[in-house]
Formats: sequence, C-alpha cells, structure tokens
Amino acid sequence: MSSPILRVAVPSPLDRIFDYLPPPGCDLSILRPGLRVRVPFGRRHVVGFLLELGTDTTFDRAALRPALAVLDTEAVLPADVLALLRWACGYYHHPPGEVFATALPVLLRQGEPAKSAVPAPLWRITAAGRAMLATESRRAPSQKRLLDYLAHCPDGAEPENLRTVVRDSAAILRALQAKGWAESFDRPTPILSKPIFTPQPSLEPSAAQAAAVATITAELDRFQVFLLEGVTGSGKTEVYLRLIEAVLARGRQALILTPEIGLTPQLLSRFRERLPGPLAVLHSGLSDRERLNAWLLARDGIAQIVVGTRSAVFTPLQAPGILIVDEEHDASFKQQEGFRYHARDLMVIRGRQLGIPVVLGSATPALESSHNAQRARYHLLRLPDRVGGGTKAPIEILDVRRQRMNEGLSRPLLERMRTHLDRNEQVLLFLNRRGFAPILLCHECGWLSQCRHCDARMTLHLRQRRLICHHCGDSRSLDAACPLCGSVDLRALGQGTERLETTLRQEFPETDITRIDRDSTRRRGSLETLLADIHQGGRRILIGTQMLAKGHHFPEVTLVGIVDADQGLHGLDFRSGERMAQLILQVAGRAGRAEKPGVVVIQTHHPDHPLLHILVSEGYPAFAVAALAERQAAWLPPFAYQALLRAEADDPERAIAFLHLARALADSGTERIEILGPAPAPMERRAGRYRAHLLLQAGQRQDLHRFLEDWITQLRAKHTDRQVRWSLDVDPMELF
Repeated sequence: MSSPILRVAVPSPLDRIFDYLPPPGCDLSILRPGLRVRVPFGRRHVVGFLLELGTDTTFDRAALRPALAVLDTEAVLPADVLALLRWACGYYHHPPGEVFATALPVLLRQGEPAKSAVPAPLWRITAAGRAMLATESRRAPSQKRLLDYLAHCPDGAEPENLRTVVRDSAAILRALQAKGWAESFDRPTPILSKPIFTPQPSLEPSAAQAAAVATITAELDRFQVFLLEGVTGSGKTEVYLRLIEAVLARGRQALILTPEIGLTPQLLSRFRERLPGPLAVLHSGLSDRERLNAWLLARDGIAQIVVGTRSAVFTPLQAPGILIVDEEHDASFKQQEGFRYHARDLMVIRGRQLGIPVVLGSATPALESSHNAQRARYHLLRLPDRVGGGTKAPIEILDVRRQRMNEGLSRPLLERMRTHLDRNEQVLLFLNRRGFAPILLCHECGWLSQCRHCDARMTLHLRQRRLICHHCGDSRSLDAACPLCGSVDLRALGQGTERLETTLRQEFPETDITRIDRDSTRRRGSLETLLADIHQGGRRILIGTQMLAKGHHFPEVTLVGIVDADQGLHGLDFRSGERMAQLILQVAGRAGRAEKPGVVVIQTHHPDHPLLHILVSEGYPAFAVAALAERQAAWLPPFAYQALLRAEADDPERAIAFLHLARALADSGTERIEILGPAPAPMERRAGRYRAHLLLQAGQRQDLHRFLEDWITQLRAKHTDRQVRWSLDVDPMELF
C-alpha cells in the first residue's frame, strides 16, 4: 500500500494547504491530524501543522517532497480547537497556515518539544540589599540600579528581563550575590498558582447576583450565551467566581478572557483568594517559556482555571466547563494585524461547538451583544445595583466654554479636587492621551511636529525629551530650535497625561501623585507596584489613560474627573460615539465604590451634546436603544454585515489601482452586496506606506460570505503586483 499524503498548513500568506510525503522511515501508525511536522518550504525549513491524511493528490506524487520530521507522537491540539480553527479559516477567509500558527505558543511554532521545561531561577533582593539601597552611596551605580529594579519585583525577576536594566547583568548579579545583596531562587511550579489555600469568606450575594448564578448553573450542560450586564461595582466578578466554583466541583475547567494585561493582576488576586484550583495565566507579558508551560498545563488539565488575553481563546483544555469573557465590549479583543479574528466571537463559537455555556460580562455591552440580547439569541441577565455599600456616583457636566483653563484643567474642577483631597480622599483624573502634548508648534513659522512616515503629528514626551509617533513608533530627539526657521519659540499644544502630572504637581505640591499609562508601566512589575501604592492610600491623585479606567477597585476614590470628553464625541468612525459612551461610564464607575459617596465631573465644550445627556440622565441601556435605532436607520452593523479590503503600497496609485481591480472583479453578481470605494484611508500614509480601502456590506451574513469566498479566490489569482500588500478584515471594528 502506498504511503499517505500529508496535507500540511504551512505558516505563509498563501491560502492553501500543501501536500508532502511522510519522512523516510517514519512510523506511519503515529500519523494523525494535529501533529507538527518539519517540512521544506522553498529554501527554508519550517514547522507546519498536519491537517489531513489523504490517499491521492492533484500533483505528480513523484514530484512531492518528503517531510523532514514528525515532531510529536500525540496531537498538540485537541479536536475541539482544530474544529474552531477550521471554522475561523473559513469565516475570516484567512490562510490556514497563519491561522494555525496563531493558536500555538511561539516555542511550539519554532519546533520546541510540547512538554514543560524547568524554568531558569528568579532573582530577588535580600534584606541586606534593601539596607544598601537606603544609603546615599554613589559607588557602583549599575549595582544600585539593578537592586532598585529588584526591589520593585516582589515575586522575583526573570534573568532575561534584567538584561534590559543594565549591561552585563549576569556579572553584576554574581557580584550582588557575593555581597549578600541579591539571591536566586527556584520557582515551585511554572504556573501562576496561589499560595497555600485559605478559603476567604464571601459576601452574601445580592438577589440579582444569586438569580444570575442560579440561571447559569442550571445550564452548565448545554450551550447558551449569557449577557451579564451589570453596572460598575455590581459584582460581576463575584458571579464569575461562583460559576467557576460550580464548574470546578464537576471536575471541569474554566477559561476566562480579559481584555488587557493591566486588568489581570486584580482579577487574579480575587481568584486566588477564593478558588483552590491551580491557575494558569496567558498573556504577552510572559516569557515564551512561561507561556508554553502555562499552555501545556491547561491542555493537560492540571490548570483548572485559565485566565488570558485575546489569544488565550485558542488554549486547549482537557475538560472545558465554562467560557467567560470579561469586559466583552472591549475593542482589544479584536486582532488588528495579520489574522484579524475577534476573540469574543470565537469564544461564542467555541462554546457552541463544545456544548457549554458562554458568559459575556460588561457594564456597557457592545451594541452587537445588546442587539443579540434583544433578539433573544443571548440570555440577558442584569445586575442593576452596586454591592458592598457603594452607590452609583452622580455625573455632572461641566461647561468649560469661556472658562480660564490651566493646561486643560478648569478652576471649578481644581476646586472640587481640593475639597476631596482636604477630606483625605482620592481623586482620579482621566485623559486618554499619553505623553506631554500631542503637537509641538513653532510660534514663528508654524512648523508642526509631523511624523516623517505617517499623516500624523508626533507626540512630545518631555521627560524623555523625544518626539514619538503613536501610530508607527518612530522616535527622534527633541529639537532645541525649529528645524525650518531656527526659532527657539517652540510651543507644546494640547494635553497628555505627562503634562497633566506636571501641572498638578505645581497645583498640589504636597500631594502624592501617580500616573498610570503605557509609559509609566513599561517595566515588568511596575503596574502591580503602583496599584499596591494606590490601595494602601499612598497616592492621593491618580492620573491615567484607559489602563486605569476599567476593572479596578479603588475604594478611596470619591471624585473622578474626565478632563477632555470632546475628543471622542466627533470621531470619523461610526463606532466612536459608542466607544466614548462606554469609556465615560467605565471611568465613572471608579468613583464611590465603597462607603464614601462619589461624584463624576465631565469637562466639555459641548454640554448640549445628546450623547452626554442620554448617558447622564438615562444611563447606558437607554443610550444603547437610541444608538441601535440610529444604526438601523443608517443600515450599519449589527443590522448589516461588513468586510473591509485594505491595500497599502509605497505608491498611493498602486494601492488604489489594486482596489479598482478588486472592484472590477466584484461588479458582476453583487445584487445583494453594496460596495463603497475605493478611497484613501482616513489616515492615508502610515509607517511610510499609503493605504486605501474598499468596503463591502450586505444585509445577510451568508450573502456576504458566499460572495467573499469566490471573490477572494479570483483576487488572489488576478493580483500580480507584489509591491501591494492587501488584507481582508471581516467584521472590522475600525475603519481607519
């Protein structure tokens, strides 16, 4: 009998699978879908994924190349994850090799064995090292810098991370160890498990919480999507905990997605206090080895609880029992590069394939989710009241027109801050713009800090003395004079969190201030340290971007100030109003979460904007009803289904020409498809390349996908200009 044909998904942009022969001398009995195989691909050797075993091929069998090696004896992915990935390939019309590569940790993609390895020891500071830090000695600055870093890593630091702190960190660590100032220690387990478990008493659930838990636990043996809509502070996490307890009691596992790494520490803390099972964490902040170890322990059923960000949706589970998506409305669940999947939507599909419940939790559900609840596709469960003594903070609109402003802060807001600080309470100011100022202007000639590669301004980061583009990442040192006219009269326009911090230190010189944004939390462990200081009451004024807006519990915060609500009220994207409403209410939810009442103040130059009035007077459910009515009248999602074809090239004409070709291929048989474009993207030039869009829209999902399947095949066959990169985004969340 002839040997089987291996049909392999190879990580490449080609939308096909490739046929290979088995490796010479291979034991054919071990071959099955789900194994990794090393194969020749062009001039390279790559790790592919075995999808099928066939008996025939459309190619000459004699011309097929043999695989080089079979890397596994057992499938690295279970059947349910394979089924999910196959579904995703078809739905998102994306090359299978890239889809399957996305589901695997980096080390598995590189061919590492699918088994846990003993991690390198961690390093921590000793008591003698802390004493040394307290001295004023200026000797050995590198040693002191490394000790300072270790002092901010209470759980220890990875050796590989210490290389970015000082040069030759290995030699310095040996010197510190010889002096007794630092020590290495072995990790007891590669998963992030809790210490010795001591059950913590839980609060008596409210009637709404108890009803939600009872409703969902009654459906643990079948698929159903539950939309848990609870105001901030209503105890959604408590509902998650009780559901997970019920799932663990049945010997099953729970998978929880959270939108950002920043929300993970607080969620993990709650889980460790209440849940006895081993817990694994998966997010981009882990080393490749840590991520692989956690992934394997979830797959093998050792980790009973798995918490992760977007890509954790593909984590294999031995005994899945429930799938939970926290802050389900968050846009970060949508992958914006490469394989553009939406993790929330894939969790729903995975739950349906597994026959287990899916819980989507949010204080401000996505309009798509609200629409599904209105149509009874999702079971809506509401938590209308705060628990634990907190009351909903009233929201006040502060008209700042004709007000005297101090770097974006009005006098009335500053006076309110003084009142709350005098009562020894905490104040949170929200500004969703990091850096010092979004624009640097020459007052003499009008020069602006334009990015060299994008149609965007470079943001001034004054502490780093650099101009940084937040779109492409380009960075350059701050000029002492205007590069055009030589004037030294350079002025920063607009406000960022760094500028806000500088201003507040002048206004409140005796008050401890902390800023939480991507710049202030780059160092590993720094976010946890800052959050701990806040909870201990050491910081009275908190400044932050959306990192600080969601999921955090700050019982001492009684005043929340939204510094600039106007930037989200007039966006180009039709979702900008929805996102601003969600962000306002998420930030507002940080106030008055304990015994002390809170208040929210929104600074705006548009106090009569209908969005603000609906939010303030009627709340998010009323806003969702009104916004959905507008979407329906305009034939926009969720009442229509979209796909966005993006093209980019060094020459803008090439990108547009490609989309004209795509439109010409689409012009026949598209009675049920509306095609808009081609047109330049709202930000046409980004990272040195010109971008253009073609938007497709249909009233029925199946009509859109039926059209896309044939159209994309034709487009791949007809497209010959290799200088144009293109991609298809199904259900796009951003149209820029």
